[in-house]
Amino acid sequence: MDDSGRETNGTQDAEPEADIAGRDAADDRPRPHGPGRYARPALVAGLVIAVVCAALLVIIFFLDSFNATVYSVGGKDVQAATDEARSIRESYAAARIGGITFLVIGLALAAAGGFLLYRDRSAPGRNDAGDDGEDVDFEDLGGQ
Repeated sequence: MDDSGRETNGTQDAEPEADIAGRDAADDRPRPHGPGRYARPALVAGLVIAVVCAALLVIIFFLDSFNATVYSVGGKDVQAATDEARSIRESYAAARIGGITFLVIGLALAAAGGFLLYRDRSAPGRNDAGDDGEDVDFEDLGGQ
């Protein structure tokens, strides 16, 4: 007789089947639910976006410097109030603004993913992936 206060239908295998949906098939540990399930993909995507945008901004900086140098070789000033100088200064403005915007979005996404991973770091079943402390060498891994 079950004294847990729950009503059962008399079969013992009904409960484990209901719990299978909330577990990883690979190592039988509970899957994170809620926003925690998107933490790792968000962290990876945010870092990739941030790195790509940082590289884009570095390239834009070098292209801006190159254009200003080429323009000033003829004795002209890139800070002058002429239309040509303004055109050179504004040639990468949209890419620069977009790069900075996506860099901030990527960093925010990575920070949110990192926060969620940090928050769920001590969830039961997350860090005990079957490590029983046994030392495994190459022959054990190679099947010999």
